[in-house]
Amino acid sequence: MESSDLRNAGLKVTLPRLKILEMLEHSPTRHMSAEDIYRQFLDGQDDIGLATVYRVLTQFESAGLVRRHHFEGGHAVFELERGNHHDHMVCIKCGLVVEFQDDVIEKRQHEKAKELGFSLREHSLIMYGECKNCRSGN
Repeated sequence: MESSDLRNAGLKVTLPRLKILEMLEHSPTRHMSAEDIYRQFLDGQDDIGLATVYRVLTQFESAGLVRRHHFEGGHAVFELERGNHHDHMVCIKCGLVVEFQDDVIEKRQHEKAKELGFSLREHSLIMYGECKNCRSGN
C-alpha cells in the first residue's frame, strides 16, 4: 500500500497516515493494536500521539483499508485489508494470532447457511486454543 491508496480511499495524504500505513505494511505481526503502533512510534522517536493513532486507524477502517478484530480476552487489533478472506486461530495464553484458509471449512459454512435458509454475505471464524509453544511450556 502507498500514498495513492490513501487518495483512492478519499483520505488526504499526511505524515501520520503514511507512517501508520507503512508500519502496518512492514510489520512482522499482521495484527497490531493502536497501542502497539504507538509504542513503535515512541521507540523510533516519532512524535505521533496515541489519539492520532486511534483516529487514523478509525479513518482507515471506514475507508476499507484496514479490518478491526476483537479477539476474546484482548483489545482491538488491526490488519491491512488485502482482499483475501482468511480465518484466525488465537492462543488463549500468549495471544498469538495465526491466519489460515481452508476450502473445506469455507464450503461447509456456505452449505450450512444455505441449509438454514441464509444467503451468506460475510463471516468470521475465530478459533481459540493453545499454541505449540504454550503447550510445551516455552
